[in-house]
Amino acid sequence: MRNNSAVDSLDRAILDELVKDGRLTNQELAHRVGLTPAPCLRRVRRLEADGVITGYTAVLDPAALGRGFEVLINADLTANDRASVEAFESRVAAMDEVIEVRRMFGLPDYLIRVRVADTEAFEKWLTTHLMGDP
Repeated sequence: MRNNSAVDSLDRAILDELVKDGRLTNQELAHRVGLTPAPCLRRVRRLEADGVITGYTAVLDPAALGRGFEVLINADLTANDRASVEAFESRVAAMDEVIEVRRMFGLPDYLIRVRVADTEAFEKWLTTHLMGDP
């Protein structure tokens, strides 16, 4: 990856446009940043090769997927041996409803971000999947 000082104002303009809409055609992107298509494409490819652009993603509507209710959970573990911690992390990270797990320094031990359909679904998920862990 290049250092940030090597990313010039045109690169930043390209990045800003791609953050807003990663599906822009090269022609439209070039127009928006004031370049012709060929040098714009070279810059995008260089930014990709240098690891500045690491990928392109789709932004989904969780409600349209039946997961419009998001909850942040503070979780503390009573067990603190390595095997228990690793087992907990692996199990929680593999749950479909969990979209993010962060190990914290201090209390709580973990911040878990969960998406489910509604409060009833959350209560059911919490009691069947998370409560009772060490």
